Amino acid sequence: MGDIEVRELRTLLPAVEAAVREVGARLAEQRPAEQRPAEPCPEFGLAGAMARFAAFDDPAAAELRSRLGVLHQEAGLLEDEFDDAVPAEGEWWLCDAMDGAVQFLLGLPQWAVTATLVRDGAPVLAVVHAPQLGARTYRAVRGGGAELDGRPITPVERELAAAVAGTGQPPGVAADPVALRRAGASLSAVAGAVLAVRNLGPTSLQVAQVGSGHLGLFWEFGADAANLLPGALIAAEAGATVTDAAGAPWTPAADAFLAAAPGLHARALPLLTDLD
Repeated sequence: MGDIEVRELRTLLPAVEAAVREVGARLAEQRPAEQRPAEPCPEFGLAGAMARFAAFDDPAAAELRSRLGVLHQEAGLLEDEFDDAVPAEGEWWLCDAMDGAVQFLLGLPQWAVTATLVRDGAPVLAVVHAPQLGARTYRAVRGGGAELDGRPITPVERELAAAVAGTGQPPGVAADPVALRRAGASLSAVAGAVLAVRNLGPTSLQVAQVGSGHLGLFWEFGADAANLLPGALIAAEAGATVTDAAGAPWTPAADAFLAAAPGLHARALPLLTDLD
């Protein structure tokens, strides 16, 4: 990407961050002050939970999509439930007003608001904002580095045995027996080699946390482009190595994901390559 394109994206970035932060602030205000679960459905049934989620998410997502569409009208809008087939051509906004819906509904602070500009199938601008985790905001543009709260970030090299690894499960992993099996096998492999394995909430936020060194690595099996795209750009621009489980460059079509500082990535990758 040329210098002119980087400057154009960096010019756009503050307005995107402002939109994300304002949507996040309004959602946070709707949360119960005592941080109890947000009026769960009777017996915590799935249908009721989804209805409760939609009551929060639908207006917030509509506002975020509308604001992003005004900021950069050349880009189309992808729904956050899209089928992971990122268009190979053109510019598209992908946004998620409530990445970490389960945590939001349960009164937990680990959720985020995200916005990503995708150009010709690859992310070129991303913002990940966690309103109730100190209002932290990650942002990046392709070719322009990554920041946390306005300061440049970089991943941290460490011994594999001293690393804390993050992981997650794509929404549809239960319908993918291969990904489900590999996820289980990889959990055993990684847990035996690192200090600890944690699932700290939204995928986008965990991957961004690799970029800032708060997590040593993050891995996942299964197609999950909608959740991985923003964090993948932030981690890569921070200096992390971002690949699939075979070590090839990660793309939205990949069925696995690994991000870590370069040296740590080289040590972690063999844990994910011999699971069959």
